[in-house]
Amino acid sequence: MLGRAGPGSDPYEALGDRPPELANVAPDVWDRLLAAHRAGAHRAEFLAASTNGRRFLEAADGLRGRAPARVEWKGPTKPVGYDAIPADLRVDHVYLVSCKYLSTILHNVSPAHLFERCLAERHGETTGDWYQEVSPAAYAELYSEVRRHVDPESLPADLGGLSTAHRAVLKAALARQWPAALVPAYRSFCEDVAHRSAQRWSARLPALRDREVMLWRLLRLAPAPYFVLGTAPAGSLRLRIATPWDWRQRFSLSGFDIVGQAAGQPLVTWRAEVRDLEAGDTRIVEGYVEVRWSHGRFHSFPEAKVHLATPHSLVPGYFPLG
Repeated sequence: MLGRAGPGSDPYEALGDRPPELANVAPDVWDRLLAAHRAGAHRAEFLAASTNGRRFLEAADGLRGRAPARVEWKGPTKPVGYDAIPADLRVDHVYLVSCKYLSTILHNVSPAHLFERCLAERHGETTGDWYQEVSPAAYAELYSEVRRHVDPESLPADLGGLSTAHRAVLKAALARQWPAALVPAYRSFCEDVAHRSAQRWSARLPALRDREVMLWRLLRLAPAPYFVLGTAPAGSLRLRIATPWDWRQRFSLSGFDIVGQAAGQPLVTWRAEVRDLEAGDTRIVEGYVEVRWSHGRFHSFPEAKVHLATPHSLVPGYFPLG
């Protein structure tokens, strides 16, 4: 859909046989796309994709009106090593494009990978229970209260004895909201996890230079520039994502703060103060990390879900396509 339809045209008139420029899309995948296109149930999505492609085709920062010779879909291939760029398409071997819906989520990783490794390159998967690692006393106290409330006869006396079946029982018993009797212990647990996670993260970032690199990783700035062409019912998002080298020429980090707090779950907020060297003003970029069980309470190890609170168009290093 990279601008194949002409200006003002309807993509329902433009989509037909698989274009020869398109690579890594199997015939059966294209057939399913074509069937969905002809059915008409996803007309808005096709129109949005066509519009995004046309804007990328015409943009001065994009293809500048030059029709691509090769468009590769990365969907069916696994990343080689650790791929920091969330690209779905590669155009003419150079332009990387992320076709994401509008989302505030920047990363969904293990807490250790964020708070200990600072999103640096992985060397094997990070496993383990972050709650047990960072807040064993508060975690044990919470479990003790949960066990007393749910089933003191069948559940083991300590966390280490939980089986898959036990965890399924806890997930079902605590599926909706915390019973009133457990709220104080859970609130204390959240506060402890949040503050200790924030302390761990801050300790890994002793200097402003370290925090600058952390901000780049949070915002997914990579060694190569790439584009985001996203859609949602509220509108579209079309950005060029700068490299750290580009970022340094235009911006300067003044401060990067990390704070732990309880907000229904362990929460770690981050806030960057950035000086725009060209405009002469200061921008604030904010976000937060939810530290949460990934598949229900007590069911699986926790995950760290990193959110961006600042609108994408206001983030230093995110440049809207004209």
